[in-house]
Amino acid sequence: MFVTKRVYEKSAKNDGTRVLIDRLWPRGLKKEKARIDYWMKEIAPSNTLRKWFAHKEERWPEFKDRYLEELKYKNDLLEQLINLGKNKKVTLLYAARDEERNNAQTLLEALKTK
Repeated sequence: MFVTKRVYEKSAKNDGTRVLIDRLWPRGLKKEKARIDYWMKEIAPSNTLRKWFAHKEERWPEFKDRYLEELKYKNDLLEQLINLGKNKKVTLLYAARDEERNNAQTLLEALKTK
């Protein structure tokens, strides 16, 4: 089972395995406080896509399509996540302020179709 959570939210025992899926380390967050089990920065959107999107709401539909296209070439990383989530909870962590329009939501959608 996969869920998403903002990395700045307090960790909880029921988070299961916590995986940071952003390319950059979250601003102002100390590694020892983050309680992150894995950092899969390679599964994050490319730098080019990330910079183009810039969290502009009007770019969300195209960002989502482009990121899903990038994920088609990251099957090995998707499989790693799927294997990690077999029979246990995995929390996909992201830093974006927008809880509805971010890479974690798109990645979650891609995992559900696998």
